[in-house]
Amino acid sequence: MPSFSTAAYAAILTLFWLALTGSVTPANILLGLAVSLGALGVLRGQLPEMDFRIRPLAAIRLFLLFLLELFRSAWRVARLVLRPRLDISPDVVAVPVSLTRDAELTLLANLITLTPGTLTVDIAEDRRALYVHALEADDPDAVRRDIRAGFERAIRETFR
Repeated sequence: MPSFSTAAYAAILTLFWLALTGSVTPANILLGLAVSLGALGVLRGQLPEMDFRIRPLAAIRLFLLFLLELFRSAWRVARLVLRPRLDISPDVVAVPVSLTRDAELTLLANLITLTPGTLTVDIAEDRRALYVHALEADDPDAVRRDIRAGFERAIRETFR
């Protein structure tokens, strides 16, 4: 039986697989799980042991939040590009974060990058902020609030 760490890594990788393929069918879930376990087999011993528990219901809420944000931001970006005049105010915004674990920071950075209209550019050296390029950054505080109240909070609730 795989250790909790292997099962947790496999679950996280499978969720990423589903998000990237955009297909949540039983066959694709099984394929994602197989690919995840295969990748973990290749990386055996190179991944750190996780010092936290994953709350399954919170993980499902995080995944649903990601799908909702993916839809919302894709809609906003599509509306922006289809306008006759491209009226955007892009900027790089420093987003303070309270997450401290590598897995949490990596997940947050990736969720931001996978959401259309935003891209994680860098993590501050002291790991207390992410630098996020936002396509619509006319209100940097709103960008910070959305990330902190959305993805960061959901990640914190998922990984206890």
